[in-house]
Amino acid sequence: MSYTFRIILRPEPEGGYTVLVPALPGCVTFGETVEEAHKMGKEAIEAYVESMKEHGEVIVDDTRTFDAQIQIAVA
Repeated sequence: MSYTFRIILRPEPEGGYTVLVPALPGCVTFGETVEEAHKMGKEAIEAYVESMKEHGEVIVDDTRTFDAQIQIAVA
């Protein structure tokens, strides 16, 4: 079975990218480059999903998820 997960790559001021997986709370990793961040994200997701399977948790993927942005003004 395959799953689809959306990742967010957040550039860090000191360099590199933090990888966030919104559908998997707490699934966060880091890569020095975009390519490494993708690789580390995939590995983190695989480990997270494997743990979910071992604990009998329901795995919900991001196939139908879409992105939207909201801009706010802060005084």
